[in-house]
Amino acid sequence: MRHSRGKCYSVALLGALATMACALPVQAEESKPSEDAGTMIVTAPAMTDPLTVDTDPKAPRQPVPASDGASFLKNIPGFSVTRKGGTDGDPTFRGLAGSRLNILQNGDYIFGGCGMRMDPPTAYIYPETFDSVKVVKGPQTVLYGGGNIAGTVLFDRETQRFEESGSRFFASGMAGSFGRRDAVVDASAGVKQGFVRLIATNSQMKDYEDGDGRDVHSSYRRWSVSELMGWTPSADSRVELNLDFSDGQAAYADRTMDGAKFARTGYGLRYETRNLSSLVERLELKAYHNYVDHVMDNFSLRQSTGMKMISNPDRTTKGARVESQLAFGGATYLVGGLDYQDNEHSLRTASSMMTPTVSGKPRIDDAEFSSQGIFGELHHDLAPQSRLVGGLRVDDAKAKALAAFGTVAVGTSDDNTNLGGFLRYELDLGEALTVSAGLGQAERSPDYWERKRFFFLDSEKSNQLDAGLKYRSSVLRANLSLYYTQVDNYILITPTGAQNVDATLYGGEADVSYFLTKGLHLDATAAYTRGANDTYDTPLAQVAPPEATLGVGYDDAVWSAAFLARGVMKQNRVQVGYGTIVGTDLGETGGFVTLAVNGGYRCQCGTLFTAGVDNLLDKTYAEHISRAGAMVSGFTQTERVNELGRFFWVKASIDI
Repeated sequence: MRHSRGKCYSVALLGALATMACALPVQAEESKPSEDAGTMIVTAPAMTDPLTVDTDPKAPRQPVPASDGASFLKNIPGFSVTRKGGTDGDPTFRGLAGSRLNILQNGDYIFGGCGMRMDPPTAYIYPETFDSVKVVKGPQTVLYGGGNIAGTVLFDRETQRFEESGSRFFASGMAGSFGRRDAVVDASAGVKQGFVRLIATNSQMKDYEDGDGRDVHSSYRRWSVSELMGWTPSADSRVELNLDFSDGQAAYADRTMDGAKFARTGYGLRYETRNLSSLVERLELKAYHNYVDHVMDNFSLRQSTGMKMISNPDRTTKGARVESQLAFGGATYLVGGLDYQDNEHSLRTASSMMTPTVSGKPRIDDAEFSSQGIFGELHHDLAPQSRLVGGLRVDDAKAKALAAFGTVAVGTSDDNTNLGGFLRYELDLGEALTVSAGLGQAERSPDYWERKRFFFLDSEKSNQLDAGLKYRSSVLRANLSLYYTQVDNYILITPTGAQNVDATLYGGEADVSYFLTKGLHLDATAAYTRGANDTYDTPLAQVAPPEATLGVGYDDAVWSAAFLARGVMKQNRVQVGYGTIVGTDLGETGGFVTLAVNGGYRCQCGTLFTAGVDNLLDKTYAEHISRAGAMVSGFTQTERVNELGRFFWVKASIDI
């Protein structure tokens, strides 16, 4: 039986949100750095400059993503997501996946435990709990860790100091087809000397259907609670403590097991002070600890017809960082510091014809990784219209096998010294046009999943050329980002393990917005990547095909409406059976086009109502970057995990 696809919000939820909004005083909306500000429904975040995308994670967006970090990033041109089920996909940027893309939460790293990437770092991200998301493309920064061959993604919370006693409140609720229900509450209260902030989320969805009405094993439930406490004795200093807890479960259509537990416990302490002297503009000290306890089995969320299996990996990630910003006159400043990271992985398993349990079983530590880095990034104004930005970092990285791991014996270790750096020139050609060009290098040691296949792999080393253009006028906004990358010792996953090859990638992203009238605008984006395995003269596996979007919208700050078309070309550049730790090529894919519509209304009492339909024509399709469909009892097996069919959604949010 097909599920109802048009379930709307309950009247009680919408009414409660509207009542709360109208009962509380409306405050002036704070300015935000994101160019999404003022857009009711975000369809494709625009670049703030050719190398950076800033976007507001609390803004409604279409297509409506699952409540995890990967599906949030999918809306940004250049990103793809490996579909496994309803949530917890793995992001790929410019054909580069896994540890080539640094992903941080409030400056912290968190790594998943599953040996088959059931829980990538983005699985522990709840986008609407953050205040900003920033993507820095390629190796054009050295501030947030090494190995950023693809780029760096920063999910950040920025709690503003209370200048007088008061409170802030954000809440949103969404309902959609296939039993989709999301709720978020973000409340804070404080005085000049300090604040308390509490954030809670809950998200769930039943098995969805593809365009042909076939159920996909994909249901999930997720929740999170975060608490932030800050002491702000002055406008220039603060001490902040954060606590994070989350858990969930997720069904997977691409494998024989599901995720029965995604428990995360995290805490961190940060001290920041500004304007210490004419030289020291800012000093920040930070320490964090994240623990992930993950359970996968083949009986909790599906019918089990044979041997029941359970696997319980965990991982502890801890780190610290000191960073300072030094001013050398009005034209030059330097951001520099030290960082440290350590993570340890363990595993325990059980199997039985009866329901097995790992309770009481000892954990076996199998691998440990650590790194220490030193970095510096210099900004210098050559003239009022031109700038030079450069950085350098050195990381000492170590991996150690604590058990028989990755074809090596207990106690085997590997040490690497990795270098990263970049130099970029930016020039303003009048007030409307900025051009830039940069050279960058990033070096990355093999990660847990790669060393598990073969321990002694060489470090990847990329050399990248970036060029960009940004144009702004009263009626036209345009961005263009181009790159060319050579990767020495690229780590390629093969049918028998892993090996180093040399690879080349090039391409770019573009976005354009043209304002026909004050409220009516046309929007377009495009993304293209071409990858080659130079060692074997074959295409580089797991590279998404070119795609583009075209939309027309109206937004007068009270009412909005938009129509969006997304077109994806065919991909015949494949190497079947080869790829990354995220997935391998399954074969060639054809192109497709999807359509979506949305609308919104912002009332004076501070409530925003939005609604839309994704995959308007109910098309059956799968992304090229996808996992193969597995045989799951009660479900139809497909070549790839198909995307959602027609999806209706409605959302209400308050921000006061």
